[in-house]
Amino acid sequence: MESSKIATLNDAFRKSFSGGKLMMTAGVDALPDMVKCAALNEVANFESFSEDNDPHGEHDFGSFELCNRKFFWKIDYYDERCEYGSDDPADPKKTTRVLTLMLAAEY
Repeated sequence: MESSKIATLNDAFRKSFSGGKLMMTAGVDALPDMVKCAALNEVANFESFSEDNDPHGEHDFGSFELCNRKFFWKIDYYDERCEYGSDDPADPKKTTRVLTLMLAAEY
């Protein structure tokens, strides 16, 4: 099934941060390096996927609390040049994954 292939690709990217682009919002970037490092560790080790936060089974979104702040992360799919959305997120040759880490307050 295509969603399981997408989930596998998303998990590999999220756990290694290679094979795509990692972005942080201004609010996350302003946090101390120690907190940013801990937040990225939470993203890489996130396993709390459920029907509520992962209705399509793609493992493309998560949230967690750290240092009295709520964080969201989201993976979006773009074409190779990051100009348009990917027409096939299951094909890594046609897709650039972009993971954005943000504070929930910035959403």
